[in-house]
Amino acid sequence: MNPTIDTIMNRRSVRSYDKRPLEETDKEAIINATLRAPTAGNLMLYTIIEVNDTEKKKTLARTCDNQPFIAAAPWVLLFLADYQRWHDYFLACDVEKFCARTGLTPRLPAEGDLMLACCDAVIAAQTAVIAAESLGIGSCYIGDIMENYEAHQSLFDLPRYTFPICMLCFGYPEAKTGNAHKLTSRFERKFVVFEDGYKRLTAGDFDEMFKGETTARFKGRTEIEGAENIGQHTYRRKFGADFSIEMNRSVQAIMKNWKGA
Repeated sequence: MNPTIDTIMNRRSVRSYDKRPLEETDKEAIINATLRAPTAGNLMLYTIIEVNDTEKKKTLARTCDNQPFIAAAPWVLLFLADYQRWHDYFLACDVEKFCARTGLTPRLPAEGDLMLACCDAVIAAQTAVIAAESLGIGSCYIGDIMENYEAHQSLFDLPRYTFPICMLCFGYPEAKTGNAHKLTSRFERKFVVFEDGYKRLTAGDFDEMFKGETTARFKGRTEIEGAENIGQHTYRRKFGADFSIEMNRSVQAIMKNWKGA
């Protein structure tokens, strides 16, 4: 393997950080690499907010599903899907007058524009993750930034056509005894990668897919907190959990604001 593939294959989420701050040269290198991320039509439909204020980080630790390590992270970046910048530029360029003159239909950013901007923002975020990993700097995604939209909108003065799609915590991994670089498992390729079309998995496929996790988690028990299998266990912990319900409410609020409904 080459060094880039090695970096990707060995990357893990890091939630415990050394207290030393990141070198400014490393932060600059990560940002510069991020700005080179692939982007739809070279529009760069994202904005990055560096969260340096201690009180804001403490607030995020609470509003993002009560995760104290966010407040302790040496460097926090918030990634916004952003069509506000282009919308404002279109206004500055008197695009409405241009449309009237040329027969185009004027419009506002809609759902498709939001999805495209979300893609741009997440691609940029992952580029930052790989750049940081190559420098020995750990990272952790915070998807919970999509919760509590009203609080985050106020905290960062977010305008209408922005969407807080993800946040990243960075820091030098704290030294620990034992296997500090233990990697979490992933689904086997045959359950994820298909040729020329989608494949619905069967009950037998799922049994095989989750066999290892079932053995590891249940350890011979017939149930965990009432759950009889990994599907029920995951539903309780993830899909049906309070934070997931709040995330969906929050995203609906963002969409309503975006659409002006």
